[in-house]
Amino acid sequence: MWLEADRGYSVRLAEGKLACRNANGKPLASVPKWLKDSDIAQQLLALGEWLDEHRRDCQQQVETWMLRSLPVPRTVLNEVWSDPDWRWSLNNLVIASLDKTGTLDKNTAGLLREVDQKRGLGVVDIDGETQWLTASEILIPHPILIGGLAELQEIASDMQFAQSVDQLFRPTFAATSDQQKSTAIREFQGGRFEQLTHVLSLCRRLGVPVRGGYACTKVWENGVPVEARFWIGNDAPDMEALTEDLIFVDSEQRPKMIGEVGPVTFSEGMHMATRIYAKRVVAKEEGAEL
Repeated sequence: MWLEADRGYSVRLAEGKLACRNANGKPLASVPKWLKDSDIAQQLLALGEWLDEHRRDCQQQVETWMLRSLPVPRTVLNEVWSDPDWRWSLNNLVIASLDKTGTLDKNTAGLLREVDQKRGLGVVDIDGETQWLTASEILIPHPILIGGLAELQEIASDMQFAQSVDQLFRPTFAATSDQQKSTAIREFQGGRFEQLTHVLSLCRRLGVPVRGGYACTKVWENGVPVEARFWIGNDAPDMEALTEDLIFVDSEQRPKMIGEVGPVTFSEGMHMATRIYAKRVVAKEEGAEL
């Protein structure tokens, strides 16, 4: 919708950006400075910023539901589905019913496509069929918990279903029997960065907080917080940095046996460490072609 501005011009938001047309109704490639500084344009820009923030908030809330395995009442989805940003955040995510004991029913997993007050939550299941979930609570499961993950990935790819949250194709990791007997994952030792500031900048880009020389990811699994910590160094910013162990600590800062760490927590800790370690400096093999 176009809004009237000074000198016969009109303005509107188009894909989050300010657009205008002149007094003759011709759309312009750029907005004149005097028009961009006008009250009506500034109000539209402020509205655009609010809408962008609202969409990010919706997306982050949905991701939190997934990473913390939080039950979501079906009534909540009924209420928010009419909001286009909530719908964009939830659409095509894998959901599954929770039974009366709060246990995930993996057989009900499917890609969310519709929300109807009467019929329930419409999903595409692993057979490509539409089902309606009527449980009072659902879960947006972490991919490590999804039964029939490969089938749902194939359906999503074939149907070109996009997700706002990295769920279906999120890398997952399961602890080996040897890893379960240890308190640390040592596969990431010796990752070299020319300067500590390089890995610190990387962590900022990845949205990973750094405390006391550790890159950290906290996960609440079954209501219990556990923090994954990956050592990246705490020397001077211009000094070389070498990565060390990945560990998991409880709320009392005590390292946990890997076998005691929940599958979501372990997978997310490994995901964090893998992304950081992948950007290390890799020495060229002697004799390799330049």
